[in-house]
Amino acid sequence: MTPELRDIIFLDIETIAAVEKHEQLPDRFKTQWARKASFFKRNENQTDGDLFEERAGIYAEFGMIIVIAIGKFVDSEDGKMAFKTKTFAGHDEKKLLEEFKSVIEKTDPTKTKLCAHNGKEFDFPYISRRMLVNGVTLPALLNLSGTKKWEVPHLDTMEMWKFGDYKHYTSLDLLLALFDIPSSKGQMDGSMVNEVYYREKDLPKITEYCIADVLAIGQLYLKMKGVPLTDEQIKWTS
Repeated sequence: MTPELRDIIFLDIETIAAVEKHEQLPDRFKTQWARKASFFKRNENQTDGDLFEERAGIYAEFGMIIVIAIGKFVDSEDGKMAFKTKTFAGHDEKKLLEEFKSVIEKTDPTKTKLCAHNGKEFDFPYISRRMLVNGVTLPALLNLSGTKKWEVPHLDTMEMWKFGDYKHYTSLDLLLALFDIPSSKGQMDGSMVNEVYYREKDLPKITEYCIADVLAIGQLYLKMKGVPLTDEQIKWTS
């Protein structure tokens, strides 16, 4: 395994609205959400409450993280390339962020790179913003405040697929289909996370979904690097 591959931590997060219902927001945040919602309200029948349940989780100012999953390629004893995963999940956002930080801080920030799909636009800044909100100091790997997008040292499979085409967006699921990689979208997708958390109370289901995304991102990265994938070559492990 190349040193470059050994130093990559693949990552995915799952986020929800910070409170279940719009009416639970403090008045100051209701005012701010009304301003935010006005930009993407599609018709007059949509209420701030409807839009809050639908979209609040994607904004770090109105949402929170409930799962972070990470994965890394390692050499296994049987000669296969193993992919080890670890998750940080729970109802206490500050606690899971601190646990995630403690693992990240054990890496060498001069060599280690994070990799996510659309990570530069979503995962990396979202984690950093929520750390600041929760009073968690940023680890060196994520201390990128003021950094221009093209200066961010981490990897992004969506950006890799753009080939410089700044306006092009491609979903992870589409690329998985394109490269014939098993989809992580089995029983649920990202739009369902808020409902599964608040109504079904099923955090384990969300955690498994997040792990599946990390596995998929790792495989997609190898495909983009021209590494052939077979069951004989890679052993998945937790």
